[in-house]
Amino acid sequence: MYNREPRTLKAMEVHFAPELQAEIDRLVIETGCAPDKLVQDAMAGYVVELAKTREKLNSRYDDLKSGKVTPISRNEVIAHFREKSTAARVMAAILRSRE
Repeated sequence: MYNREPRTLKAMEVHFAPELQAEIDRLVIETGCAPDKLVQDAMAGYVVELAKTREKLNSRYDDLKSGKVTPISRNEVIAHFREKSTAARVMAAILRSRE
């Protein structure tokens, strides 16, 4: 079972892919922010966004379970986007013909 007690990490070593490390190094130089502070701020933002996403997904799942919303089939989704794409192409053709 998952332990939900809050924990504080004293120190952690993180290794990044060379491309990401280069981007972090660039941001450190641009902003003058210490690397550990930059990564800590990025992780804080990520955790907030992750929590919001989980909350939204849980809410949508609850809506499905309760019958508040009904799922649509894969075929309905495909048909919807095909119609939308066709309408956009027709509108683009109309606008081009007016030029």
